[in-house]
Amino acid sequence: MQSIAALLLIDDENNLRQVLARVLELEGYHVWQARTAREGCELLESHSDEVEVVLSDVKLPDDNGLNILRKVKEKYPLPEVILMTAYGTIQDGVNAMKLGAFDYITKGDNDEQLLVTVARAADKARLRKRVAELEKQVEPKNTLDTIIGHTPALKQAKELTARVAVTDATVLLEGETGVGKELFAQAIHSTSPRRSKPFVAVNCSAFPKDLLESEIFGYKKGAFTGAIADKKGLFEEANGGTMFLDEIGEMPPELQAKFLRVLETQTFTKLGDTKPVRINVRLVAATNRDLKAEAEAGHFRYDLYYRLSVFKIRVPTLRERQADIPLLAHHFLQLYNVKMNRRLQGMSEEFMQKLKSYPWKGNIRELKNVIERAVILADEDTLTPEHMPAEFWTAAPSPEAAESDTSLSTIERNHILRILEQCGGNKTEAARRLHIGLTTLYRKLQEYGLS
Repeated sequence: MQSIAALLLIDDENNLRQVLARVLELEGYHVWQARTAREGCELLESHSDEVEVVLSDVKLPDDNGLNILRKVKEKYPLPEVILMTAYGTIQDGVNAMKLGAFDYITKGDNDEQLLVTVARAADKARLRKRVAELEKQVEPKNTLDTIIGHTPALKQAKELTARVAVTDATVLLEGETGVGKELFAQAIHSTSPRRSKPFVAVNCSAFPKDLLESEIFGYKKGAFTGAIADKKGLFEEANGGTMFLDEIGEMPPELQAKFLRVLETQTFTKLGDTKPVRINVRLVAATNRDLKAEAEAGHFRYDLYYRLSVFKIRVPTLRERQADIPLLAHHFLQLYNVKMNRRLQGMSEEFMQKLKSYPWKGNIRELKNVIERAVILADEDTLTPEHMPAEFWTAAPSPEAAESDTSLSTIERNHILRILEQCGGNKTEAARRLHIGLTTLYRKLQEYGLS
């Protein structure tokens, strides 16, 4: 049997605890022993990186195993918890499993089964630890360096982000849907003094009004039907760190007043409670709307708008970053090569030209989706226009793309493409509309790589 780093055994029956500890040690486990819940919690706090299994009696002199289970699950991500009892009931077992216990067993029933259960719990804890280590190795650092691009509009946004990140100022990120506002919010957090604390993101448009309030502020047991236990809100989860509120323009007016008070006092009251909760949270908000215009129209509170817009950063659209499209496209190609275990080498010139001339109303998110689709469809080692969605054959080129290349060949090529699209790919009809012979059209299609 493979040994584990450590096992914490909590039981106030000295003889039983010592016998069980000896059995486990003979199986290769390192066992720490505790007689009370308090001793157990102190040992766990000192050795939280080593303990992989907590084996605790349900009835203890100073607490009970269910409370220990709650504390472990709230504070320590690694250990599995097995609860032992001399007088088990089905309901107790159900409650324990609901709270996240690995198992709920009766003491003295079957030592062999106990050892099997401990081994399984240790294997699961070890696997979780390994996954966490691997995720940490591959986890993007979400700093400004991970925001790809070199165009002037993007550089300006990154420079502003770098300046404000080291402060505690509230930031309002403005920009169309899909431009990467959350990536900027993560960069603000990861380059700030709060980077070791939580980053909590919530999309205000993803929740109904009542649910959004309970998610952000939390509630007390009995606050409403279905509130069977106290719930921490996202503000509490983000304490000491950063909260990112995406699409804040969707926040209901009645919730805006409560939110404004949190910004001004760093305190709030949970639903169903009378006692205020004090927090220390830095706020970054984002919107795809013109919040000032929304405030002038009476759809958003003026005072909240001015409190949010202490420092505004406009995240540019992809249409303003045409020169960054090749960098982003190749980045997404490599990303999906890894995710889908593919070995695609690149993109054809025609594929890239279509990417550059497309208007990108969905911005970077749309570009990412287009590359993912193309990687799925590609049979060869190069992405070509045939792997693109149908809209790429009917979309008019973006004004930025049209202005960037006014060579005669490009104008002719784009005009032929437009006529072909209007004719649904019918080359005979396209040649008639272009007032050229069908043979000439075929020659030009071959010349421009469109045949």
